[in-house]
Amino acid sequence: MDVVTRDFDAEAHAARIREQGYTVIEDFLDTETVAAVRAGLAPFLGTHQGRNDFEGFRTERVYTLVARDKVFEHVTEEPRLMSLLGRFLQPGFLLTASQAICIYPGETAQDVHTDDGFYRVARPRPSISYTVIVAVDAFTAENGGTEIVPGSHLWGDPGAPDRPSDRAEIERRLVPMEIPSGAAVVFAGALLHRGGANRSQAPRLAFTNQYCEPWARTQENFYLGIPREQVAGMSPRLKQLLGYDIWPPFMGQVTASHPAKALEPGWVAPVAAQRHRAAGADGGGLAPVR
Repeated sequence: MDVVTRDFDAEAHAARIREQGYTVIEDFLDTETVAAVRAGLAPFLGTHQGRNDFEGFRTERVYTLVARDKVFEHVTEEPRLMSLLGRFLQPGFLLTASQAICIYPGETAQDVHTDDGFYRVARPRPSISYTVIVAVDAFTAENGGTEIVPGSHLWGDPGAPDRPSDRAEIERRLVPMEIPSGAAVVFAGALLHRGGANRSQAPRLAFTNQYCEPWARTQENFYLGIPREQVAGMSPRLKQLLGYDIWPPFMGQVTASHPAKALEPGWVAPVAAQRHRAAGADGGGLAPVR
């Protein structure tokens, strides 16, 4: 256990998540790392405007952030975060989404939603994913900071007696996360929340990583989104977070082999290699790989 992890009270943060659905790590990133995040994002901003009201027509997103710069690799497997998430998710949990979000002045508030609602398992239930939102710019009530409904991770499905049925009542319970640059809010995927309206005169930049149970389908398909040769240079922990591992007994296997073998130099998919061998055995020479 390193010094940073030893001085971090993961159980106190976990207790807040269990009770309220969220916690804030005030010192998640230092000033130097925040500057590195800004520099790492700079080449990609200005490339993707929102396509619908949920993404935000005045919101810019940079997807597959984990593969954009080394600094995002490091923060994705940050030791305190891994320790905290390990109290909720099973060993071998995965990265399910990784993106930067820049909310520009004039953006309206999102609809209130959860981040694991597409896992169609009845509530109340344990969250299947957990979300981390890191403030690059400080969050305020005016600039589009995340707004959450404390305790809503414990509610049942819409219509349940423990849950307000009126949309306006739910919105009245929203609490803005007013946190400094470098802080992170960590919350249960079943927690109701939204990106707030940006009524300020400046953009609000943040990034988010989401993590899910090792048996759940991820939002982003990192196998296709990140070139294998790039993944090969990543840390063992990050490779596992991207899915290059087995969840016992054999979920994630590649034609009965460990998926990490796909990162080895010269690797050929077993079906292609077997096709070559079969063609050679028939005396017809090597069949072309398609």
